[in-house]
Amino acid sequence: MSFLRILHPHENIYAYYDGRVPGYRFSPEKNWVDDGALSLGIASYAIVSGDYALVYDTHCSNDYARAIRSHLKGVGVKHFTVLLSHWHLDHVAGTEVFADCEVIANAKTAAHLTKRKVAIEAGTDHGPPAINPLILPNKTFSSEMDFELGDLRLKFIACNIHSDDASVVWWPAQGILLAGDTMEDTITYVGEPESFDIHLAELDRLWVLAPKQILPNHGHDEVIARGGYGKTLIRATQQYIRVLKRMAAEPELRAQDLRHLISGPLEAGWVHYFAPYEEVHKENVEMVVRAKLN
Repeated sequence: MSFLRILHPHENIYAYYDGRVPGYRFSPEKNWVDDGALSLGIASYAIVSGDYALVYDTHCSNDYARAIRSHLKGVGVKHFTVLLSHWHLDHVAGTEVFADCEVIANAKTAAHLTKRKVAIEAGTDHGPPAINPLILPNKTFSSEMDFELGDLRLKFIACNIHSDDASVVWWPAQGILLAGDTMEDTITYVGEPESFDIHLAELDRLWVLAPKQILPNHGHDEVIARGGYGKTLIRATQQYIRVLKRMAAEPELRAQDLRHLISGPLEAGWVHYFAPYEEVHKENVEMVVRAKLN
């Protein structure tokens, strides 16, 4: 946790960011903290209104979660609510630190975590480190949920992008979308290629919101610190998904360079090239080929 950076992309928003530090690893052994989080850069967020805070994901260990809670207490927060963006381990690892708080998730996230709880606590779900104890959500919603945070009005939206249990935070008054893993910079990580058409349609649904700023969990720290991405991050994500969809019928695309495949969004500045996403792209291609998409 030596390189945790507390960013301030908006007057009411803090980002707790770590990773993208050359040579920095959580552990020399293979583990999900490095491979799925720190290598790509990861942020959890907090929206603050008076002495109330919504913590959007609890980061990838209890140490990070304690740092988040301590910082928020330092700026006057007394009341905490947690929203989990989805069930993946790098987003739920610090739940123990918020065990005394309301922990919200959509119903699918709660179901995934309940089903996997024993394995997650044993460190056998995606390998070590174990998350023990894993605190399960104590409040769920299905489609959308209006949420009052002090004098702010937020909306939680369940969607199927990246995983079937994603939850994003929409702040209509400011046009800000906290996107979790529904979008990433450089490219999205594919977990469910059979749902690509659903992902594309759901991204269209987010496009209709017309967000002015998008804050993803995996992105460039400097962009996040400046206020986040434009809504074109949605189109960049869709462009990459469409390329992956074509790979079953156009095998020559599988060997093409990532920079070439996403050259349009890169040249437009919608996303930025970050070399560790080459491995993500390789895994995505392998996943798509195994799925034999039409």
